[in-house]
Amino acid sequence: MAERPEDLNLPNAVITRIIKEALPDGVNVSKEARRAISQAASVFVLYATSCANNFAMKAKRKTLNAGDVMSAMEEMEFERFMQPLREALEAYKKGQKGKKEASEQKKKDKEKKSDVEESDKNKDEEEEEEEHMDEEPEAENEVEDEEVEN
Repeated sequence: MAERPEDLNLPNAVITRIIKEALPDGVNVSKEARRAISQAASVFVLYATSCANNFAMKAKRKTLNAGDVMSAMEEMEFERFMQPLREALEAYKKGQKGKKEASEQKKKDKEKKSDVEESDKNKDEEEEEEEHMDEEPEAENEVEDEEVEN
C-alpha cells in the first residue's frame, strides 16, 4: 500500500493529456482544477478496485479479472459506461492477440533464419573439407616428386 496519500494520485502528465483530449481546443484548465480532477480520478480508481476486489473475494480468487471490474461498474451504477468499456476491452484483447501472433511469427522467422544459417555453415565446412582433401593429394605428390628427384 501507499505510504502517503500523494502516492495514490495518477501522474499529472497523464491527467493533463486526458483533459486535453476530452475538451475542445482553446479551453484552459486551471492548476487547481487539474489537481481536483486528478484526486477524483484516483478516488474513482480506488473505489472501483475495491468493488472489483469484493467480487473476486466472493468467488474465492485473489486475482481481479475484467468480469470483476464490469460487475463493479454495475454495482457503482455506471451502467452507461459498460458498453464503451466492453468495446475498449475487446479492442485491447485484439491488440494483444495481434502482438502475440506477431511475436510468434518473429520467433518462427528467427528459427528459420537460424536453421538456414546453420545449414549454410555446414555446407561451407563441407566445401572447405573437400577443398582441403583435394589439396592434400597434391602436397603428397610434391613430396613424392622431391623424393624421386633426390
